[in-house]
Amino acid sequence: MSGESPILETEHADAAQAMTSTSRAEKPAKRDAFSELLSPKNKQQKQASHAPSRTNIKKRFGARDGLGAYIEKPESYPPNVVVYYNDDFVVIHDMFPKSTLHLLLLPRDPTKTRLHPFEALEDPEFLSKVKAETRKLRKLAAAELRRKYGKDSTQDKERQDALNADPPPDVLPQGRDWEKEVMCGIHAHPSMNHLHIHIISVDRYSDRLKHRKHYNSFSTPFFVDIEDFPLAKDDARRHPDREGYLRRDFKCWRCGKDFGNRFTELKSHLEAEFIEWKQL
Repeated sequence: MSGESPILETEHADAAQAMTSTSRAEKPAKRDAFSELLSPKNKQQKQASHAPSRTNIKKRFGARDGLGAYIEKPESYPPNVVVYYNDDFVVIHDMFPKSTLHLLLLPRDPTKTRLHPFEALEDPEFLSKVKAETRKLRKLAAAELRRKYGKDSTQDKERQDALNADPPPDVLPQGRDWEKEVMCGIHAHPSMNHLHIHIISVDRYSDRLKHRKHYNSFSTPFFVDIEDFPLAKDDARRHPDREGYLRRDFKCWRCGKDFGNRFTELKSHLEAEFIEWKQL
């Protein structure tokens, strides 16, 4: 069973086509389904939800097994928790986002969900399916970044002006390549037991990013890009503890400045970098 109505499936298709094609003009009034799913829900909608609470999830599944609840019954959750689902995957908002956009792709194959990603992604057929879904989700995440930050971006100015033109041009300027601002991959040592792939914006700007492991888990080879799989048997990333990725000094993801162990300084710097990054 899919978690999308026929109308919503059509909207997803329309959104994907609008993002990947410049042969037709976009109209400013058009809203894609993914953006609507990510938009804040009002209080009444939240109160109407009968989704299990986070406390109940932890009690039932345990702290490291919490993702199992979303895999098991994604239909129990509102769109501000579960973005979409189908027979093979569930996409959720990360409960503790480490960037301004942070989603998790959860495979539902029962023979794979409890495996370490290095093992699960050795299966060529399964890997191909995961990569295909990840690429789809990268495009949708990029569209959401454009919705959030396109109005601030110099590279998107011509595109934004075209969208606001009356009538709009027949061919829309390409604008900023927001897909390059999205990372998709896994942690060499996952913090949760169920297989999950992170789809995360590059900015690392979040009040949930609180210490060394949080930052270095996304800013060193501890984070393995999904497109790098299958990994060679001698790939150093198979041995994250030996390589000491999480113990490394802090380096800015964007400018490369070395902050040593000074996390407070890094956090202030990341805020400044975020402001510049979204304005590129």
